[in-house]
Amino acid sequence: MIKIRNERHAYKSRITRRILLQYLLSLAGFIIGFFLLALMAYTIVRQFVYPPGPIYWFLKFVKDYLPVFIGIPLIAGWAFITYRFMGRPLRYLDEIISASKKLANPTDEQIILSDEMKSVQDELNQVRETALRNAQLAKEAEQRKNDLIMYLAHDLKTPLSSVIGYLTLLRDEGQISPELRKKYLSITLDKAERLENLINEFFEITRFNLSHITLQYSKIDITRLLEQLVFEFRPILKEKNLTCNLQTPENMMLRCDADKIQRVFDNLLHNAVVYSFPDTEIHITAEMKQENIVICFQNRGSTIPKEKLSRIFEQFYRLDAARSSDGGAGLGLAIAKQIITAHNGSISAESADETIKFMVTLPIS
Repeated sequence: MIKIRNERHAYKSRITRRILLQYLLSLAGFIIGFFLLALMAYTIVRQFVYPPGPIYWFLKFVKDYLPVFIGIPLIAGWAFITYRFMGRPLRYLDEIISASKKLANPTDEQIILSDEMKSVQDELNQVRETALRNAQLAKEAEQRKNDLIMYLAHDLKTPLSSVIGYLTLLRDEGQISPELRKKYLSITLDKAERLENLINEFFEITRFNLSHITLQYSKIDITRLLEQLVFEFRPILKEKNLTCNLQTPENMMLRCDADKIQRVFDNLLHNAVVYSFPDTEIHITAEMKQENIVICFQNRGSTIPKEKLSRIFEQFYRLDAARSSDGGAGLGLAIAKQIITAHNGSISAESADETIKFMVTLPIS
């Protein structure tokens, strides 16, 4: 900020000095020219002898009132030059005022000023570009807010409608069998738990956005963490007849927030399960690369287009809205990226030839 102010002050000093120098040079040139012209006229007049007559009396009158004939042109010339140079900064000011009005509703059209105002022109165009960027960001923020409302309505309505429907059946069906009643209650409980998980996810992403993520560091064995995760996912893997192949070295130690890193791996494995072809294998590998640990989750599934791959870590973005009952609210990967970024790591995604790969890089120290 201080540097910008100094630059603006230096520019104002330059343009002020330029105008003042031009004013003084013009004034000096006028005075010198006037006296040279007067000297030339005096030299010419002295070369002749004038008998009494109109020319004689006129020249005598000029001689008697010489200060007046010198002073009036000098004052008039000074006033004219001063007026012209006083008008120049006012013209500059009019240009700036006219250009500033364009900033109220900025467009892609460049602001053009006089050559002397090139620096001001560049600054105003920078302000215009910033205003355009801010307007675009505001528009995108408004769109994200609308998307959030849409996702909230869609994601909460679906399980809630199921809960209401099955509870209505239980209320209205008087002669329902115990087996069917148990089935309806089981489905209702599943949908209610789904609704609770969605609400918890929305609260969690809001908490991550509005507050700094506090990490509780401890030293953990990444290999043991991944083995435990694969074991816990066995029932879910069995539903789609999937297998999980884990390849990691022994005793791969990492200092991190164990709970949050576990959340990341859980999200990535859950994502691999949801978008895997049935009867395929999920590969999880971990290896040391220089000062980092690189963990890779790879599965066989529909190739993700590049335009979708570039947005996959955005909040509330889902690859397939029709699979939202399995794919969650579109928050898992966004939360994973925030956690990995907080650990000074990186997360990326690749997809080609019906293969989907997520890579997490975490610094050891």
